[in-house]
Amino acid sequence: MTFNDLNEQIKQIHKENEFNEINLEYLRNQLKEMTQELNNPSNMSIQQNSKPLINDVSIILSKKPAWNKWRQNAMTVVGGYGQGQKLNQLNRPTGIFIDKEKNIFITDCYNHRIVEWKHDANEGQIIAGRNGAGNLMDQLNFPTDVIVDQQNHSIIIADQGNRRVIQWLNQKQHILIDNIDCFGLAIDKYGFLYVSDYKKNEERRWKMGEYNNEGIIVAGGNQLNYPTFIFVDEEQSLYVSDRYNYRVMRWRKGAKEGIVVAGGNSEGANLNQLSYPAGVIIDDLGQIYVADFGNHRIVRWREGKEEGEIIVGGNGRGNKSNQLNHPFRLSFDNEGNLYVGDWENHRIEKFETVL
Repeated sequence: MTFNDLNEQIKQIHKENEFNEINLEYLRNQLKEMTQELNNPSNMSIQQNSKPLINDVSIILSKKPAWNKWRQNAMTVVGGYGQGQKLNQLNRPTGIFIDKEKNIFITDCYNHRIVEWKHDANEGQIIAGRNGAGNLMDQLNFPTDVIVDQQNHSIIIADQGNRRVIQWLNQKQHILIDNIDCFGLAIDKYGFLYVSDYKKNEERRWKMGEYNNEGIIVAGGNQLNYPTFIFVDEEQSLYVSDRYNYRVMRWRKGAKEGIVVAGGNSEGANLNQLSYPAGVIIDDLGQIYVADFGNHRIVRWREGKEEGEIIVGGNGRGNKSNQLNHPFRLSFDNEGNLYVGDWENHRIEKFETVL
């Protein structure tokens, strides 16, 4: 039903002088449905129709996520059995990656390993770093982030303590980048690999498969202070958690300077502040989701807004289902459920979306 269709029906009813309760109720329902449809889409275009009485409004559904709110009480999907190194335990998880089958890959930082938890599994399996902390090819040393290259089914790890980015493929290891104080990782849709260097306070980019160089600096320029996690959007804009500046920065592709898109008002717990921000993710609408580490909450900042909004957590430091204890990383699955690496609770929490 379009406005033109409804307009023609109104004109016909008026012509026949048939405005009765049944017709009025029908028209009321049609208008209500149209109002609901207009309130929900993220994009609409208005085109002038040849008929002078009313404009033709066409609705184009695009880029509006199906989720907007999450249940405030989480389910523990990984860990939750205290700090430890058993296969059902974690020790300060940092990075999280969720694949299309909802399998969860975790940098189990203080256990010096990468574990994979299959969807709905009761325990994980070690897929990298089986032999304790060390610098041998089959060892890791305080890994901080992991991403899965789903094209060749390899995993790429920020092996922070060994100052290297290493790839594991079919139980074989290959050092991609050496002598780098790496923290966060990202891959864009073109296959470029991005790495944050928290000591040089910069972000570098490498073309996949070409690592025999120093990479290209894509963010930094004395604007960062201990950059940690990063995110690259569809336009190759780079978002950086600027930890000790208590903000998230964005560099558009080719930009010489970044701009503040969240926080930047010194450390604090107000809605315009962050405290040691960690993981960051951007949705299709450009909304920014931040693991607000020191405030034990996940916040969302909309483009151009002066303040963020708390979406989960924010109920004090704790281990209840509605609490977090220094959240470090966050991720979404393809249904919009939110996963949070709850660092000092040694668990991964899942907050289900509310449709």
